[in-house]
Amino acid sequence: MRLPLFQIDAFARRPFEGNPAAVVPLESWLDDAILQAIALENNLSETAFLVSQGEAEEHRFHLRWFTPALEVALCGHATLASASWYLDRHPEADEVAFDTLSGRLTVRRSGHLFAMDFPSLPPGEALAPEPDQVEAMGSPPQQVFRVREVHGSAYQLWVFASADEIAALAPTFSALRANVIATAPGSPQSEYDFVSRFFAPQSGVDEDPVTGSAHCTLTPYWARRLGRNELSARQISARGGDLSCHLRGDRVVLTGSCVCFLEGEIHLPDTP
Repeated sequence: MRLPLFQIDAFARRPFEGNPAAVVPLESWLDDAILQAIALENNLSETAFLVSQGEAEEHRFHLRWFTPALEVALCGHATLASASWYLDRHPEADEVAFDTLSGRLTVRRSGHLFAMDFPSLPPGEALAPEPDQVEAMGSPPQQVFRVREVHGSAYQLWVFASADEIAALAPTFSALRANVIATAPGSPQSEYDFVSRFFAPQSGVDEDPVTGSAHCTLTPYWARRLGRNELSARQISARGGDLSCHLRGDRVVLTGSCVCFLEGEIHLPDTP
């Protein structure tokens, strides 16, 4: 059995930037254990698997995402990569729809960019920073908020004073009991309204390079704090990536570009 494989850098303007995702189109679903094994073999933060809903529902797919450790309920960069894979091959289509564990997600072509319509997941109640978790992160935040679970794990939003503090974070991942979105305002000299990093050891990814799902929380937080709904963001991981964020009621539109880095085939035995 041979399966097509595309590795696409999402939220990237050039290769080696943004967040690489594997995109694997399927004719029909394989056993979950095989999907998980493929994601582990790819060893990227997410592998996206797509199955077309057929000619009667053109430009529409079932979409699932797997980290090397588990299936997740929402993933931004692998959705953007999947849309790029499809829309770049179908210039007649302006939009593609994905049915997922987080409901219907649509991605529209926007010039050379792609705009994803995602749910808004604003932060919840404020939490007192736990001393051992501050020690694990290596720096005390200004505020901590509970965040709705996305990957079946505890989530928190940590707000810091400056982009320099975010860049300097070097967490002890084995000591973190929650996935942490760390954020701060952009520096006065930068073009970005806010910056972030995302640490997800509870989901099998110590640091995700650029995270669409985290911006479902970051966008409503910063929109309320800055008093406007259109924002420019950068995730300042080692690879880095840019996002345009627009809060529209209970939805967040995240816009970015993609670069296809690799095309190949997965070879599987006929009888696993």
